[in-house]
Amino acid sequence: MFRHTIPLGRILGIPIDVDYSWFLAWGLITWNLAVGYYPQEYQNRGSAEYWLMGAVTAALLFACVVLHELGHSAIALRFKIPVSRITLFMFGGVSQLAGEPRTAGVEFLIAVAGPAVSFVLAGLFWSVETVLAGAPPLLAVAKYLGLLNFILGVFNLIPGFPLDGGRVFRAIVWRLNHNFHRATLIAAVTGRFFGFLLILLGVWQTLAGNLGGIWIAFIGWFLESAAASQIQQQTVKDLLAGHKVSEAMSRDCPRIPSETFLQDLVDRHILLTGRRCFVVTRGPELAGLVTLSDIRKVPRSAWPATTAGQAMVSREKLAWIEPDAELWMAAEKMGRDGVNQLPVMANGVMVGMLSRDDLLHFLGILRDLRV
Repeated sequence: MFRHTIPLGRILGIPIDVDYSWFLAWGLITWNLAVGYYPQEYQNRGSAEYWLMGAVTAALLFACVVLHELGHSAIALRFKIPVSRITLFMFGGVSQLAGEPRTAGVEFLIAVAGPAVSFVLAGLFWSVETVLAGAPPLLAVAKYLGLLNFILGVFNLIPGFPLDGGRVFRAIVWRLNHNFHRATLIAAVTGRFFGFLLILLGVWQTLAGNLGGIWIAFIGWFLESAAASQIQQQTVKDLLAGHKVSEAMSRDCPRIPSETFLQDLVDRHILLTGRRCFVVTRGPELAGLVTLSDIRKVPRSAWPATTAGQAMVSREKLAWIEPDAELWMAAEKMGRDGVNQLPVMANGVMVGMLSRDDLLHFLGILRDLRV
């Protein structure tokens, strides 16, 4: 989902990334506060001070979003569910869990943890207002952050997937019908409903002269799109359920010696066969994998003198999967790791290759057969 990101570091061992769209949101929030909110609420201050207050508030708001997501992540880790990363983007943040909760109760706890953190933060910002009474700029920032965290907590409890409230709703439905997949679809459909509702509300406010309605409409569009994507994802997951990697993988993996020059690889293999991925060997041993993206990282002028062994991703750094793994798990792993193919390994020996094309081809067969 988020390919264009900048890594910030790790908290609790979880990578924290910033999507490029975050900078647009930070700029818009800063501008809105510096030009609109702070000059009206706290008059007779300099323009530079308003802009500084706006920038600091926007940055602290996204710090609060990180804490919100860490609330989800901490509970997930408590129940042994790995967290791949936390990503900040234009509309907030998302914790990418590397697994699904095993029970409705666990799902409920993970979902409510984020809004709970937001409400605690709102209380903390409001509680320091008396201390900051003698420093109007800091008081203004604290009041605004208290209000925004409260709104963030309330908004996220809207019962529409993928918002936290949608996950709470899914947990309740899951507990009632004992069917996780069915509960997910119900929560996602509800999410689409609230998305359309926000779009209509935003358009109505915009037509009434309130330009803030544009932002509400954008949020509604994002919610509706995310919910629709979840429905599509769940449909695909249901189709792939019960099928193993070995059913879809390719067993005729082209192999090339590590000393093969990239120019020869392109001219004699890629252009002639259309292959996009090659297993690199060093003698009888698997040395790594070289793909078109690896080749593109090397300047074209250097292709005649650069070997596949120099351009490849080494075996030690390769993401791989076992042939008996669930096919849906492989698809999720590709998405999390940002790769287009996975070597299939059994007892340390490569037995095949699973690519996105293999997945799509197998999925097309399942759809045609309706199995």
